[in-house]
Amino acid sequence: MLNLNVQHTKVLVAEPVWKILIYDRVGQDIISPIISIKELRELGVTLHVQLHSDRDSIPDVPAIYFCMPTTENLDRIQQDFAKGLYDVYYLNFLAPITRQKIEDLAGAALQAGCVANIHRVYDQYVNFISLEDDFFILKHQQSELMSYYTINRANTKDDEMMMLMDSMVDSLFDVFVTLGNVPIIRCPRNTAAEMVARKLEKKLRENLWDARSNLFHMDTSQAGNGVFSFQRPVLLLLDRNIDLATPLHHTWSYQALVHDLLELSLNLVYVDDDVSMHAGARKKPKPCDLDRNDRFWITHKGSPFPTVAEAIQEELESYRSSEDEIKRLKTSMGIDGENEVAFSMVNDTTARLTNAVNSLPQLMEKKRLIDMHTKIATAVLNFIKSRRLDSFFELEEKIMSKQTLDRPILDLLKDPEFGLPEDKMRLYIIFYICAQNASEHEFERMKEVLQEAGCDSSPLPYVQRWKALMNRSPMVNQYEGGGTKTVSMFSKLVSQGSSFVMEGVKNLVVKRHNLPITKLTEQVMECRNNVEIDDYLYLDPKLLKNGDVMPKNRSPFQDAVVFIVGGGNYIEYQNMIEFIKQKQSSQSHKRIIYGSSTLTNSKQFLKELSALGREIQTPVFS
Repeated sequence: MLNLNVQHTKVLVAEPVWKILIYDRVGQDIISPIISIKELRELGVTLHVQLHSDRDSIPDVPAIYFCMPTTENLDRIQQDFAKGLYDVYYLNFLAPITRQKIEDLAGAALQAGCVANIHRVYDQYVNFISLEDDFFILKHQQSELMSYYTINRANTKDDEMMMLMDSMVDSLFDVFVTLGNVPIIRCPRNTAAEMVARKLEKKLRENLWDARSNLFHMDTSQAGNGVFSFQRPVLLLLDRNIDLATPLHHTWSYQALVHDLLELSLNLVYVDDDVSMHAGARKKPKPCDLDRNDRFWITHKGSPFPTVAEAIQEELESYRSSEDEIKRLKTSMGIDGENEVAFSMVNDTTARLTNAVNSLPQLMEKKRLIDMHTKIATAVLNFIKSRRLDSFFELEEKIMSKQTLDRPILDLLKDPEFGLPEDKMRLYIIFYICAQNASEHEFERMKEVLQEAGCDSSPLPYVQRWKALMNRSPMVNQYEGGGTKTVSMFSKLVSQGSSFVMEGVKNLVVKRHNLPITKLTEQVMECRNNVEIDDYLYLDPKLLKNGDVMPKNRSPFQDAVVFIVGGGNYIEYQNMIEFIKQKQSSQSHKRIIYGSSTLTNSKQFLKELSALGREIQTPVFS
């Protein structure tokens, strides 16, 4: 798209054509996690602006539009035509534009006399946000439209629910058009996921059997004769109701902690600097871009926090030794400050200095990343210490893995020094969901203590109703947790020279385990016989007949797309990555893509449960 809809090969890449990029809010959300401003510059984009901002006329430069084909957006594009803002227009719509709207647009172009200026009109089918190579969400702006609360609230009207499901299906369809593969769909029955599955199958089937608009040309050779490609993925659609404990779990890995505590959003996190010197005013939080070019982030985003703190310390020491080496070489060769002395040294030393100087840009970038991660990790560490998050994590892992607790939960909930009210509520809900032998009296006593501690008890009525409904499902007992073991803290981190004083924070090592959604994924991919999985819907859009009869002979799947209707989180995503790493070492190459309607952290999810709980206490009749 940024190469004016021409496929560029690496051999033929010449000087880029200078152009401007115009996007709406949705287009901006899609582009920002994928392409940095620096990369846009390299691709010849000299200016990128919002569609609905005030824009001046820029002649002689192509304008690339990247937006949804909404009435509001199309009206603004028609205004641009009328004003003659640009000489050449490339219109790229995130989702397909209707026949009527394209005719209206053509009429406006005719009236403005700029038909010849419109060089391309494309339906891109990219209405989803790719946060990682193997992680996508459907919405960021107005994500509440696809939230767990919206899907599960009592007074959502039928037509609102249908619009929500259609929107989800359209975006999932775009995902598979981008992947170029038609999936086999599995999902539990009688859930919101089943509504999405049936609608998606219908949409895929209609597209496959429409010769003129088939978007899966690579796949059509198999469509007619029923011979399936071995590389077809399975799409496992699951409802958030399968697991309410994981989204509330206090986490211990870097990426999930940053999302939970600092509200990582579209791979960007804002961290407060220290209080500035002038009149005690706070500086504006600086954006930290955690993208795929950040080697440290890619390596350590799934690591436990103490490991990350140690890795930052090691990176800092490595940087200092490189810096010292350059200084030492300069001194030994007579280059001191600005006074360059003529010298005659052995070739080896000269070469080493040349290499050192050439590596300066990388060294500066390394220093920038070390400073950024030091700032982020320090902010995370402050939260861990002030809220005792290491203890919450350890406790919840023990509850999930049915281990004996060192102290009764009741004592911990009474402790005023133990976390925030929000942390205590999350701990209680996880205990309520996972505890097998606790009595009703014990739960009631805990609720009283929570109210005394200032906790908002709004989520409890909804969680109680959810548990009563889910008790019929075997999945409610699927929590196993990994448990943890405490190892001695790294000597480097408690030394005086360390940026991170980790005293008082436990160095917890998590034992590997699969979360409920990862377990289901494994069973579906391996085609194992399991009472619950066998009852899942089985839909194949390539079959001529509509139906959900599962074939008797099934091969294990190499590729899976796991999609959570009602919101996902980084804890599940990282658990999937660990599962796949383990599989790759012992078996053939398997791949999983994790996706969700929205991305919520525990604070946001607790708010949604509170809203649902309040509706039960004070029913709203529409």
